[in-house]
Amino acid sequence: MHILLIEDDQSVAAFVEKGFLDKGQVITHAATGTDGLGLAKDEAYDAIIIDRMLPALDGLSIVKALRDEGDTTPILILSALGEVGDRIDGLKVGADDYLAKPFDFEELYTRIEVLVRRRDIDSPVTRLKVADLELDLLAHEVQRAGQKLSLQPREFRLLEYLMRNAGQIVTRTMLLENVWDYHFDPQTNVIDVHVSRLRQKIDKDFDRPLLHTVRGSGYVLNTSS
Repeated sequence: MHILLIEDDQSVAAFVEKGFLDKGQVITHAATGTDGLGLAKDEAYDAIIIDRMLPALDGLSIVKALRDEGDTTPILILSALGEVGDRIDGLKVGADDYLAKPFDFEELYTRIEVLVRRRDIDSPVTRLKVADLELDLLAHEVQRAGQKLSLQPREFRLLEYLMRNAGQIVTRTMLLENVWDYHFDPQTNVIDVHVSRLRQKIDKDFDRPLLHTVRGSGYVLNTSS
């Protein structure tokens, strides 16, 4: 899972981040409401955890803004405001769950797992998005910044796999098994060639590169330089 955490309390944020990392998950942290909303709009996440009381922009406003734009990412509000009325307010603006502080990490993690699993069952993914790069699985189309890109079938499959694992390092073995269906390394440069061609198409004519090589490890698709 790739989780977005919007939390201004550094001790709470560190506690939650460590918990998810220990579970082998990926987590991105924003300390202000405006930064969190920007990240939520910029990249796809499996779930979002939002504190209610945030500097610059409060949690309920973030939830409402995302829902008004049609974003269906599962959202859990994590707040010291835990009265019944507070929970109702959070659910009314579009949050999927509400957990009061102080909290047990295992309960938080389980709630997030349930939300993600429910979303996967109820809403099969038909579109993938990372920053301004969008992949439509039904129309078999790719766009970046509104510009259509022409990809070969293998390039499309490679990009789909990278986007489904956005923010995580993808190894050569993972690509061989999931994109080429090889369960052994044929000792060729087939991956390097296709990654190079894909990078030319999705990054060359744009200001911010998305496809990065992690030397000695593999590749990662994200907005970091």
